[in-house]
Amino acid sequence: MKGYAGGRRNARSTLKGRRQAGDPMAAYDLLPPDLRHWLAQAVLPWSARSALRAWRRALLVCNDDAAEARCHLNRIERKQLSRDIIRVWGEQHPDVAGVGRAKPSQRPGPHGGLSARRKTER
Repeated sequence: MKGYAGGRRNARSTLKGRRQAGDPMAAYDLLPPDLRHWLAQAVLPWSARSALRAWRRALLVCNDDAAEARCHLNRIERKQLSRDIIRVWGEQHPDVAGVGRAKPSQRPGPHGGLSARRKTER
């Protein structure tokens, strides 16, 4: 896609990108509705094939509970993203554990001042 760095989307990501043969929309249309709903809010660009494989595995692990399977897919996605956080966004990203993280009461409030909790502690 033109307009992105080097003509590639997600150019800064270190995660592997793969080309799939066939019509991706036709494959997406064949997915179970619960999985399609989850994919609509997913952060990473999942292929229909890998999403279906992960979905089936999640249903096995979660005893066919669709809500639990969606949570399982969220955990998979967070794990994938955690591999890329430091390299792409650096040590300052809030999800980097233990690096410069302030306690919630020490973070600025929504308007730049101390949070309401912090003000009451004074």
